[in-house]
Amino acid sequence: MNIFEQQKANRKDTVYLIFIIILFLSAVGFGYDYFILKIDPFHLFESSPQSIRSNVPVGTLGALLLSILMSLYSYFCGDFFVLKSCGACLLSTKAEKNFSEKQLENIVDEMTIASGLPRPKLYIVEDPDPNAFATGRDPKHASIAVTRGLLEKLNREEVQGVIAHEMSHVQNFDIRYMCVVAVLIGAAVLAADWARRSLFYGRRGRSSSDRKGGGAALFFVIWVILIILTPILGQIMAMCVSRKREYLADASGAQLTRNPIGLAKALEKIEQAAEPTLSIKKGTAHLCISDPLGKTMGLKEGFWADLLSTHPPISERIKKLKEMAYLYS
Repeated sequence: MNIFEQQKANRKDTVYLIFIIILFLSAVGFGYDYFILKIDPFHLFESSPQSIRSNVPVGTLGALLLSILMSLYSYFCGDFFVLKSCGACLLSTKAEKNFSEKQLENIVDEMTIASGLPRPKLYIVEDPDPNAFATGRDPKHASIAVTRGLLEKLNREEVQGVIAHEMSHVQNFDIRYMCVVAVLIGAAVLAADWARRSLFYGRRGRSSSDRKGGGAALFFVIWVILIILTPILGQIMAMCVSRKREYLADASGAQLTRNPIGLAKALEKIEQAAEPTLSIKKGTAHLCISDPLGKTMGLKEGFWADLLSTHPPISERIKKLKEMAYLYS
């Protein structure tokens, strides 16, 4: 898949994801009305005006409104949520910058010229583990964050490789899709948790037994399974979204720097730093250049590795970058 195909796919995937989350949250709200409050939204308007006023499907309407608001928030403000969650500090607001920070600004200027993209905002995450990520809804509203550990442990050539990789995510519109994933899956998990608590601890939780019929019973079983498994399914989805994108960003980044070895060396140092990036939370782990949770699931490939790891194996990424080196020698 080339850059233009990736951009087109990411735009489509973002729309599909928003649509799926809206459907999911609406289903959670409908189930809450139907089984907990004993309201049937499908037959609501067949009742008397008084019954309609007293039996408004608050769960369905509330979930639908929440899903629309969260979709808009994830699209327009998702980057703010991601940066805030890891305590990132805008570099341009610092009164004094040290050598590594000035060098970072110079590298970003170089990669901005090489890529032809608008200059992204730069953020620093005060964490000793080397890592980096890009976020935003499009190249005009993009931000790149690097950890303090990345600036301290990598040399200029290696930092350049990392920045080129993140600029490629910006260029490919990966940032929009992965940012929407971070926010909307979090919202889905919260909604499922709310429904689960309502089901098992709510005062009217026993009302589900009043629903008769095979169709209602089947929907109830599906609804319960859905709200119980959502945290797991959401995490798996967040883990899967970035794996294939990392290989393309590595290759695109190498094209920007004309130096695949720089990124390969950076990944080797990042891999050697086995400590987790504590400032970066589980919900945004898929955004980073390397798994910030310090897991080793990425050591192997195959179905289960694809399912349970946020990133492809670093060793495989390094191997592919070294194979590309002869193209630029």
